[in-house]
Amino acid sequence: MTAGVKTIIYPVKDVTQAKALFSVLLGVEPYADEPYYVGFKDAGQDVGLDPNGHAKGMTGPVPYWHVSDIRGTLAGLLDAGAESLQDVQDVGGGRLIASVKDADGNLIGLLQDPSAE
Repeated sequence: MTAGVKTIIYPVKDVTQAKALFSVLLGVEPYADEPYYVGFKDAGQDVGLDPNGHAKGMTGPVPYWHVSDIRGTLAGLLDAGAESLQDVQDVGGGRLIASVKDADGNLIGLLQDPSAE
């Protein structure tokens, strides 16, 4: 079961330039501003900038589906033919992420917040 796509992560090469662009686009300042991740919240949407995204195989924005059981959902996607790109990883505060690629090369992100455990 998902709670929908609530997070989109963009791989960026110049995080300073991307941060300026998204600050203008969204009309808000980032809630997280670290060298490894910049995050914005706007209209219930979380928009992230990942300066290491290209190195992780991200070729464009990745939608992250919020799920209540990330390990179960990941296993189901792999059983259905998806290719693992990133195994379940804690990115801080108990927030878990993982990503896969479907047969058409589309990237699918999974995200589980600690409150969903």
